[in-house]
Amino acid sequence: MAETIHPVYDAHLARIEPEDRLVVLARTIQAPDPGAETALKDSAVNWARFGETCLGQALYRHRAVFQNAAEAPVWSHLELSYFRNMVPADAVLDLVVKPQPTETGLLRAEILLTTPSSFVLPRDWQGSADRPERQASLEYIQVESAYLGEYRDVMRDYCGPAAAKLVRANKFGTFRAMETAAVLYRDPELKIDWNQIHLCELDAGSFDGFGKEFEAALREDSPDSADFAGTFAGLDRMRTVPRWTFNDPVVEADAAVGQEGQAEP
Repeated sequence: MAETIHPVYDAHLARIEPEDRLVVLARTIQAPDPGAETALKDSAVNWARFGETCLGQALYRHRAVFQNAAEAPVWSHLELSYFRNMVPADAVLDLVVKPQPTETGLLRAEILLTTPSSFVLPRDWQGSADRPERQASLEYIQVESAYLGEYRDVMRDYCGPAAAKLVRANKFGTFRAMETAAVLYRDPELKIDWNQIHLCELDAGSFDGFGKEFEAALREDSPDSADFAGTFAGLDRMRTVPRWTFNDPVVEADAAVGQEGQAEP
C-alpha cells in the first residue's frame, strides 16, 4: 500500500513559472581537490557581489550515482546561480569566461529556465541543514526535440502538481525542474549531453524513483482517474536520463529564491 501523503498546512510554497523570468547559471565542475572545493564554497557564499538581481548560489558535491547511461567520468560538483531576468555580464565573465584556477576544471556552463508548474519550494526555504538524512537528487535529462512540448505538458499537468504536494508535506525539500536555454561553454572532452536538470532534496535511503512517489501523491486525490503509472512510463519514449546522481549540499545560499514567483496556499 502506498504511503499516505499528509499535507503540512503551514508550508506555503512558491511556484516559479517561466514568465517570472528566473534565470539560472549552472556550472558543471571537476574539482576533486579539497582546496578547490573551499574556493568554490567561498565564491558561492559571496554571491552578493553579482548585484541586486542575484538571488543566491548553491553548490553540490557528488556522492553517488543513482542511474547512469553514460560512459563519461562523473564530475565532482554542480553550482547553481540564481538571477532575476538575466545573468549579468559580470557574472558570465567571472564564472565562465575568465580562466579558472588550475585545480578547478569547468566542464559545462549553461543558462537554465524554469519548467512550467514544476519549480516549487517553500516560501521559508533555508536549505537542508536541519535534515542531514537528505541528499540532493540531480537528474540530467535529454528530451528529444520533437517531444519538448509534450514533455512540458506532462510536467505541468502531472509531475509538477505531484511534486508540489510532496514538498508541501515536507517529503521533499524542493522540486526544481529547469530547461537548458543556452550552453555557454562545453569542454570538448565532455562526452555527455542533456537539456534538462531536475533538483530535489530527498531521503536517498528510502527513495524508489519519482514515478512511484508522484503516482501515489496524485492517486490520493483521484483514485479512479487516469492511469498515472502509464503517464509516467510514457516519459521513456520522450527522453533519456544519461546521468542521475545523489549529492551533498555544500552551500545552499539560495533562500531568496523562495520569495520569488507566485505564492501557493
